[in-house]
Amino acid sequence: MMTALGSGIDIFLHPGEWYFGDQHTRIRTVLGSCVAVTLWHPEHRLGGMCHFMLPDNRGPAGSLNARYGTEALQLLVAEIRKHGGKAEEYEAKLFGGASMFGLGVEANSIADRNIKIAEELMQRHNLNVLARSLGGSVYRQLVFDLAEGDVWVRLGEPPEYDCCLATGGAA
Repeated sequence: MMTALGSGIDIFLHPGEWYFGDQHTRIRTVLGSCVAVTLWHPEHRLGGMCHFMLPDNRGPAGSLNARYGTEALQLLVAEIRKHGGKAEEYEAKLFGGASMFGLGVEANSIADRNIKIAEELMQRHNLNVLARSLGGSVYRQLVFDLAEGDVWVRLGEPPEYDCCLATGGAA
């Protein structure tokens, strides 16, 4: 969703979306087990964000789909090249990958796999990661200001789970 601001536009990314813009852009999203990658060029004040849901696409090859981390980053890197830049000139920040619903940290969970692929993609594309807010058990709200490259993160409240243990016996 795009909203006009007094000095630019405000983009809200839903899961599986990405956006690349200039200094007149602010990008927002909300993350749970998904991961967001922000890329920003401090000199040109260009950048983008992707919000991916799954690490990679194991289906048949087709057009790139930003629901998958490997493909979402390919889309951002292609946009960087389209603007005459190189990915390694950009600053990267990683967010999300929370283990939601009180399941705790699970090896090989979607959240865990999303974090692993994000880190792997940073190395593969020779990106300098300046900040990370990954894992945990709460959602994150992000606001990425492309004028300054700042990303504000608001962590959600830890969920409270009411757990009742069933006991035997007649009611």
